[in-house]
Amino acid sequence: MPSGNGWYLVGPLIAVGLVGLLGAIFWRMGLQWTLATEPEAGHGPGLAIFGDSDDYGLLCPAAVTIDDEVAAEVRRLLGEAGIRATHTYDRDGRTVVLVFAEQVEAARRLVGSS
Repeated sequence: MPSGNGWYLVGPLIAVGLVGLLGAIFWRMGLQWTLATEPEAGHGPGLAIFGDSDDYGLLCPAAVTIDDEVAAEVRRLLGEAGIRATHTYDRDGRTVVLVFAEQVEAARRLVGSS
């Protein structure tokens, strides 16, 4: 049963038109968002996720050393005292021993006294 007047094209044409309309709306929303002025890092309120190289989230540096073996010894010492510690490397290649913020003073006293 052939369709003589082309009504079988109406559904796909409506779908293509709707996708094009939504694409234009989303493109316009995205363009306005990128052209909006944003405050410079460190000058406005809010979080600077990747702005500060010394930002370790919930962790704070307890010790910094250039020797990985010393960092492992510091982590072992802190672990024996019941303070959870981890390590990372800063941009200069030094090893930074990190602890949670509420334990940073105790960790620094313990590391400083040894």
